[in-house]
Amino acid sequence: MTGAAVRAVLLDLEGTLYARGAVIEGAVEAVAALRGLGVGLRFLTNTDSKPADRIRTELAEYGLIVAADELFTPVVAAAQLLTAAGARTYPLVSGELRALLPTLAAEPPYTHVLIGDCRDTLDYSALDGAFRAVRGGAELLALQSGRYFKRDDGDHLDTGAVVAAVAYASGVTARVLGKPATDFFELAARSLDVPVASCVVVGDDATTDIAGGLAAGLRTVQVRTGKYADQRAEGLTGRATHEIASVAGLPALIRELVAA
Repeated sequence: MTGAAVRAVLLDLEGTLYARGAVIEGAVEAVAALRGLGVGLRFLTNTDSKPADRIRTELAEYGLIVAADELFTPVVAAAQLLTAAGARTYPLVSGELRALLPTLAAEPPYTHVLIGDCRDTLDYSALDGAFRAVRGGAELLALQSGRYFKRDDGDHLDTGAVVAAVAYASGVTARVLGKPATDFFELAARSLDVPVASCVVVGDDATTDIAGGLAAGLRTVQVRTGKYADQRAEGLTGRATHEIASVAGLPALIRELVAA
């Protein structure tokens, strides 16, 4: 990580721009101000239950207009990886994503097991099938590894818990495709044609946005919204390069870093 002037901002979505079904106060204005500064923007999300087009439509309902090439999801990364590998994939993902992902196989042998948000498809048989495929030699891929996520009705079990079950039972380590994987941040920076040292990642999650950004060599900005309060109580926060109350304060910070 260096003191190079900032040329791009990588923004988390849930917990940073919106939370519990409502846009964060000042988020729409902050994104507009960042565009006015001329920095490159990428919107990074670990959302693994829906396709990118639907995410962009939902963002537009919050007043956040995001172009197709500005949105990065682990689902996009998985599709690229599996296609390039000519994979035979056992999917433990949502029904909506099953219809969109390439390389799915109806029977063994499997080369990969892909686990994502599977709340509408998960049962013992599906979980056991994933375990058996990994025991048979398939690589275990996780769209993301979050422990839990927040909704307007409270906290819910996230994909990482399902991944942990299969990894524990099979004795392997999953390859994570979304945050905090270093490749995910590097891919976003590469798409903007800027080095990672010239990027800032902004998010509420100390274990994915902040830890992953630091590992990839980016400067990091922790917002005190979303998961921040929970993670502070667990002693997980405090590592970010900068900390601000919310994304509303981000443009002022970026102005300083652009001029550095």
